[in-house]
Formats: sequence, C-alpha cells, structure tokens
Amino acid sequence: MKTVADYNFSGKKAVVRVDLNVPLNNDFTVRDYTRIDAVIPTVKKILEDGGSAILMSHMGRPADVYEEKYSLKHIVKPLSEKLGVEVKFGGDCIGAEADQMAADLKPGEVILLDNLRFYKEEKKGNEEFAQKLASRGDVWVMDAFGTAHRAHASTAVIAKFMDDKVAGFTMGREIEASKEVLESGKKPVTAIMGGAKVSDKILIIEKMLNVANNIIIGGGMAYTFFKAKGGSIGSSLCEEDKLDLALELIKKAEEKGVNLLLPVDSRANTSFSNDGVCIEVDNMEIPEGHMGLDIGPKAEQQFADVIKASKTILWNGPMGVFEFENFASGTVKVAEAVAEATEKSGAFSLIGGGDSAAAVNTLGFGDKVSYISTGGGAMLELMEGKELPGIAALKA
Repeated sequence: MKTVADYNFSGKKAVVRVDLNVPLNNDFTVRDYTRIDAVIPTVKKILEDGGSAILMSHMGRPADVYEEKYSLKHIVKPLSEKLGVEVKFGGDCIGAEADQMAADLKPGEVILLDNLRFYKEEKKGNEEFAQKLASRGDVWVMDAFGTAHRAHASTAVIAKFMDDKVAGFTMGREIEASKEVLESGKKPVTAIMGGAKVSDKILIIEKMLNVANNIIIGGGMAYTFFKAKGGSIGSSLCEEDKLDLALELIKKAEEKGVNLLLPVDSRANTSFSNDGVCIEVDNMEIPEGHMGLDIGPKAEQQFADVIKASKTILWNGPMGVFEFENFASGTVKVAEAVAEATEKSGAFSLIGGGDSAAAVNTLGFGDKVSYISTGGGAMLELMEGKELPGIAALKA
C-alpha cells in the first residue's frame, strides 16, 4: 500500500478524504483540534511537492440535507491557521461552484468542500456520487482513518474511478500503531478495556487474550462479570444475556495464563448523575438502589501498579462516567499511570480513539502518551483483524 511519502504530487490535484468531524462549541468554534492537527502533515506534503488539495469530509450526523450546524465552513478559518495557507471554501461538495473552483485550482492551493453527508449517496456508497468526487483530481488520498471501516462513496467506492491512490500519513500511523501493539510490542503487554458493554469489546478482548499479559476490565462492562460470578451489583449496568460469555472470557484468560483484572471496588451512586448518595463499595456487594459509576480507590491502585510495570499499553474505554466530576477519578488515575509508564519507562501507549481519546485529551494527557487514534470504531475493527473498506480500496 503506497502512502503520500511514496508519491510526487508535483502538478497534481489531490482529492483528499480527511476526517474533520470535530466537536464545535455553541458559537461554532472548535472545541478539540485533534483531528484537524492530524490532517496537516498530509496536506503539507502535497503542497510542498507542488500539488494542490481538494479536501472533503463529513461532520456529525445530518439528515441527508444541509444543516448549518454541520457545515464545514466553520472549520475553514482554524484549518487555514493550522496549515499556514488560506483554505478556500468550495461550498456544496458536488455543486457547480466546487467544480469550477477545482478546475481553477493552482499548485499550492487548498479548497475544502462542504459536508459529504448532506447527501444520502455518501453513506450508501453511490457510484455516480463517487465518480463526481473523483472527477476533480488526479490522485485520491485516503487519510480519514476514523471512517475507514465504512464503505462510503468517499472512503472506498471512489477508488474505482482513480488510477492513482495513496494513504495519507494518518492512515499510515494508525496501521503502524496497531502493529506495534499486536505484533511487535515489548512485554509485558497490558490491554485496558472500559466502556459500557461487554458486547462492544468481545472481539478485541478475545484478540488480546492471544497478545496481552494483562487485561484490565473497567467501566460499566465490569458489572456483567461480577453478576456472572454471583455478586450483588445493585442497579449497575449489566448485560444479562452476556453472563455466560463473561465467565467464558475469565476461563479463557486462565487457560492462556493471562492476568484478567476486574476492579475490586467501585464508587457507587443512587442516581446516574453527579449528585446523589455516593459510597465506596466492594463490587460483589453493591447494595440495591446503588449503581457503580467509577472504579474505586483499591482498583485504582491495583490497576496503576500493573500499568506502570507495562512496556506496551492499549487503552480503549474509560473506567467510569468521567464526564461527572465525582466519577472521573478512576479514569484520571489510569491516565496518569499510562502517562508515567510512557514518559518514565519508555512504554508504547496506544489510546484507542472514541471516549478514551476524549478522556485523555480532556484531562490534559494528550501529549504524554505515544499515540491517540483518530478513530474509535475503526481502530477496534482493525485490531480485531477485520479488513477495513478504506484500506482495502487503497490496495485494489
């Protein structure tokens, strides 16, 4: 698979699928620059070679029609500032204005088209739509890893209409980061799995059972394991139909000699909020009327000790409802331990996108870990061993 590093863009117009699905404040200012920052190296390479770039992306989940709050026009100024080049707004992604601007594009120039998902044809992978997008350039650059697991018009189908196609730097880094964990990671390898549901993480847990020395389970998914072991979990989140699976995963870990760690205690509350009556309690004895919303202090220490002794770390999913100040401690302590292992012990740490990335960035640890994935779902599927449409299209 060729990357932008292998391609000379001199005199070429590059149609670049980027991921500018960034969170905006109420006044349409950018709240998190992670994905904008990820775009910059690829676009700079194109321009430095003497090429030009036609950028296209989605934002949010519009109802297949124009919606002001999802317009990429809000990203033009911050993108220009980060890139150090004036980015022109091309308007409607398949409109006449964009056609003309692309035709007039000169080397060193950049235009950004509006939200691809204002059209249902994007998500449906419509070939005519993809061909319109492709018609404006000489080469397709796929750098939107966060949508690489979707066979959309701009992320996969477009490849049928472009002879030249290369991966952007973000795509390359994501693939290498996953290999660092799965194939060449130094021991001990620790996988930290959080989030709400066991069902969302079954495949990645099973994959890591063949790779990791330690698997740490936190977040809402932990209570399914405790219920399966016969514990009392109060009104904590539980997938009743996954109790047998939880026991099966515990058994597999024992058979493979993997240290599967469940949090011994929780901070439990009487309501799903930052208020209520909060107690610290053993996870096998959560009283009725209480729900676990964060790992407890004993679990924090136990997890931190294992993480700090690790040389390779994968983290996917927070330890609790970190958006609530009273239930952020577990996620903070894990983040601190991952940062310490990375900075002081030279561990490689991969943060698996989604809520994990949001937590690390929000808590201020973004520059203290090795790599933060730009795509939660895509990273999970890649590490589970699935072939992503956006990667397969580059190889076709």
